[in-house]
Amino acid sequence: MNSLSIILIPALPLAVFVLNGLFGKVIGNKLAGILGTLCIAISFVLSLSIAYTFFAVSKDGAYPAQIPFKFDWLQFGKGINVQLGAIIDGISVMMLIVVTLISLMVHIFSLSYMHGEKRFATYYAFLGLFTFSMLLLVLSVNIFQMYMGWELVGVSSFLLIGFYYDKPSAVAAAKKAFIVTRFADMFFLVGILIVSSIGGSLDIPTLIQNLGQAGAIDHLHLGTTFIGWSSLSTGLLFIFIGGAGKSALFPLHIWLPDAMEGPTPVSALIHAATMVVAGVYLVARLFPIYLFSAPEILRIIAYAGAFTSLFAAIIACTQFDIKRVLAYSTMSQIGYMIFSLGLGGWNQNVHGYTASMFHLFTHAIFKALLFLSAGVVIHYVHSNDMRDMGALRKKMPFLNIVFLIACLAIAGIPPFAGFFSKEMILNTAWEANGFIFILGVLTAGLTAFYMFRLYLSIFWRDAINSEDKHNSHPHSSWLENLPLGILAIGAMMAGFIPFAKFINFDVHIDETSNFSVTAIAIAMAISGILLALFMYKSDSDRPRTMVSSLGSLYQIIYKKFYIDEVYLFFTKSIVFNSIAKPIQWIDKNIVDGFMQLTANFSLFLSRKIRGMQSGNLQYYMMFFMAGLLLLFILCISI
Repeated sequence: MNSLSIILIPALPLAVFVLNGLFGKVIGNKLAGILGTLCIAISFVLSLSIAYTFFAVSKDGAYPAQIPFKFDWLQFGKGINVQLGAIIDGISVMMLIVVTLISLMVHIFSLSYMHGEKRFATYYAFLGLFTFSMLLLVLSVNIFQMYMGWELVGVSSFLLIGFYYDKPSAVAAAKKAFIVTRFADMFFLVGILIVSSIGGSLDIPTLIQNLGQAGAIDHLHLGTTFIGWSSLSTGLLFIFIGGAGKSALFPLHIWLPDAMEGPTPVSALIHAATMVVAGVYLVARLFPIYLFSAPEILRIIAYAGAFTSLFAAIIACTQFDIKRVLAYSTMSQIGYMIFSLGLGGWNQNVHGYTASMFHLFTHAIFKALLFLSAGVVIHYVHSNDMRDMGALRKKMPFLNIVFLIACLAIAGIPPFAGFFSKEMILNTAWEANGFIFILGVLTAGLTAFYMFRLYLSIFWRDAINSEDKHNSHPHSSWLENLPLGILAIGAMMAGFIPFAKFINFDVHIDETSNFSVTAIAIAMAISGILLALFMYKSDSDRPRTMVSSLGSLYQIIYKKFYIDEVYLFFTKSIVFNSIAKPIQWIDKNIVDGFMQLTANFSLFLSRKIRGMQSGNLQYYMMFFMAGLLLLFILCISI
């Protein structure tokens, strides 16, 4: 394994950040974009080379992890050191390809889409920083090194979401994302400290060796918490909370829909394949520890993911902002990946591990395609509201085709990519937990419905708002069509990759499907599509009739179950008014008052004794002699 190639993969995006960030105005916008795109293209080619080298060296179908380089950075004693290095195994190689591929598509697309932006070079600098941060996280051989990449992802996403800093809504969205994810990251850090203390290392392979094997913790003295869990389980739960914040799982999801305030290509990068799947990758990276040391936490993970997937799908059915629909769709699909991993909590079912990684891979492709296509539509219509769209299939035929391909893929219609990964997840759920299987099937049906509601509203149904806001030239440039075409091919073909052969949990994965599960999944997807066709293929009163029939329930769902309002009430009424204001009063009246009292006393005392500094020599001699006399009397008395 070529260490230089591995180092160059994250180093090139970092170089783009430094060069465009410092010298963007000097080199110019066009060169800044070309430089950024070229460097990401090289990283992608190197990632493909690493993947070929890794998977080509197979011993009886096994692909053991490799650590090309590793060195100590900080030493804390007791064998707990922060090491910097790279780990190359099945999931890290897969993530290298996913991150660099989607980033490359976004870079190419942005050359045309972001053309004319005043801060064009800065935009590409931020993209470089974000890509570097994700690659650092993916390659981390040490859990603290992963935490460093984790926090850099948070910082760079803050910069990208708030790129339009002159828009108050964008600034508010960036702050919201930063605060919510930092809150979750606090738990992640505490979890790292607990797990590393028990496992005796921060090194991920060492932690897995010590804690991630059957019977590995039998000889460890693990304290128990007040609820009966081991301290290791508590630490792993805290780590998952950190991942839940980054992956926008309920109830830490509130930042994700607002993050749509960033440029649309940023939404494709952050919400398709990179930032939001960091939590999935985190649980997958530590999956052996969860599986053998804390199966009860995996069950919590499964229920959290299943609820999130259904919860987000229900909300997506009522939204009209095209990017918010896709945001809730992302949240729902991330829930799918998470509950697939969590299914290992029942009878150590490891099939969900492969299914989750497969869905991460396919979802990255078709969700990036959806977001980039949405960007083209938004540029044409000058609105995010699907009610301002409609009947665009004739004006934008190529976009109509690629958007339909992406919708079919996410809906789980064979032979598109999403069908294969979703089917694998549902088969795993069928084997492990019937209740979660039912939630997964319901989510699949809702996914097909809201995605084709979106597709039909954009390309078939006449616009509800009749005002013509369209451009006279609806055709996108070849720089936009090229990544759309590549991603569309991926959405059609990625499902045929023998994924389980390359990404598995060191066991043979039976890729044969249960016919009943397959039939149920396809039937639910088709039902959702048919319902959407019935309601949205043409403009009619059917949607309004359904809304009326649901009454206040529809309003509750449309308002996202008032979760944001609950958070605002909690922060303003409880945190600000009940906690912050009393602390402010104490600070102002007691702490500041005491300091003011000290200052006033010093001023009073200085005014009283300033007469002693009269400048009169006779007075000074009198005080001097009086002092000597006092000292003489004291000496005699002693």
